[in-house]
Amino acid sequence: MKKAFSWEAFEKAPIVSIFRNLDSKDLIRVASCFQEAGISTMEITMNSDNSKNDIAHLVKEFGEVLNIGAGTVCDLNGMHEALEAGAQFIVTPISDVDVINYCVAQKIPVFPGAFTPTEIFKTWQMGATMVKVFPAGSMGPAYIKDVLAPLNDISLMPTGGVNASNIAAYFEAGAKAVGVGSALVPKEFLNNKDWKGLTNHLHAFLGAYKKFADKQTS
Repeated sequence: MKKAFSWEAFEKAPIVSIFRNLDSKDLIRVASCFQEAGISTMEITMNSDNSKNDIAHLVKEFGEVLNIGAGTVCDLNGMHEALEAGAQFIVTPISDVDVINYCVAQKIPVFPGAFTPTEIFKTWQMGATMVKVFPAGSMGPAYIKDVLAPLNDISLMPTGGVNASNIAAYFEAGAKAVGVGSALVPKEFLNNKDWKGLTNHLHAFLGAYKKFADKQTS
């Protein structure tokens, strides 16, 4: 039976961690660090070596406690390969109509990439779970705020350039989630196999988001 995406876990930590060409053994150790730190959502890019095997292995080992998905999905073939491996959600760098339509029809969370207000609006109209604003790094949180001024009903997930120093600013600008790459899992921890250090880093990164979240509920 296919393991379902956990919205409860995602909403506690709306951070999608992006992995490209990480060693398969390291991915398993990283997933354990994620579970311990309370960050729930891992995206394995389909242009990584061994991506399908990595997704399948992670879903088997962690699919009940973590959300394991596929990124860099650009067409239906790639999407089907990812889903056959067990991916629980789909992320794309672009807005592909066929991929979005299939995921919407099958109730699979899908986070398609878009950049301009027109692209973002059209992608949202197609039924995207959230629109991945990519690349967001060059524009920063101000761009998210500007887009949401007239398009305030759209759920945005800025991706690119997000780190512990600016994550709160993205959420303050109106983002519903963020996509994060090496800032969340720095190479220094991987190179040194410092899993305790990585777990502490993940705790601190999540803490930067929780400071924002706590302000909203206080």
